[in-house]
Amino acid sequence: YISARRAIWDCWAHGSKLDYRGEFYNHTLMTPFFNPGPQAAGIPTVALAAVGPRMTRVAGQVADGMILHGFTTERYVREVTLPMVNEGLAASGRLPADFTYSCPVFIVTGENDDDTAKAAQAVRQQIAFYGSTPAYWQVLDMHGWVGVGEKLNALSKAGEWAKMGDLITDEMLDAFAIVATPDQVARRLHDRFGDVIERVSFYAPYAVPEDLWPSVIADIKAIG
Repeated sequence: YISARRAIWDCWAHGSKLDYRGEFYNHTLMTPFFNPGPQAAGIPTVALAAVGPRMTRVAGQVADGMILHGFTTERYVREVTLPMVNEGLAASGRLPADFTYSCPVFIVTGENDDDTAKAAQAVRQQIAFYGSTPAYWQVLDMHGWVGVGEKLNALSKAGEWAKMGDLITDEMLDAFAIVATPDQVARRLHDRFGDVIERVSFYAPYAVPEDLWPSVIADIKAIG
């Protein structure tokens, strides 16, 4: 699908004949009514979302970047995601420098202990929700948390949503989330993913004072 889109974009940008014939998609006709011509922004870049090794390898082979899932850990990124992307890049004759990463990262923070505890509970619930999905259990299994996914899945089917967060231990929370005071969030993010992720968003399913995130963003920019 991505290769088919690239063929269409190349036709628009360079006036090349559209002649894409793939296993699932065939595009051989481009009428002037559907052709906007070259765009000032150039040919769009493609970022592919992935978690498992196969889709991650595909991202490295055909995409310009990857959107990591929030349900990931530093260990999983370094031991599974990066090697699989690099395999895909090698297959397409490209280098790691040709590829970018972005990620929504779970953040647990607050201006006091009470706010931080509420933030932690909200993030535990979100982690538990993702952990109930069988396709994501490989992340849990890598850390030795075998069977947790099955328990979460059973609770979700029973409608016991409130209990699911209780299965996310402090160790799990620290692995999936940046747990820090507001003035330390930027440094912890940089230490964990600063050499990998070019773009980051804050995955924080709880309310914070409106000046908290701008302050963290300023800290991130200061670190560079």
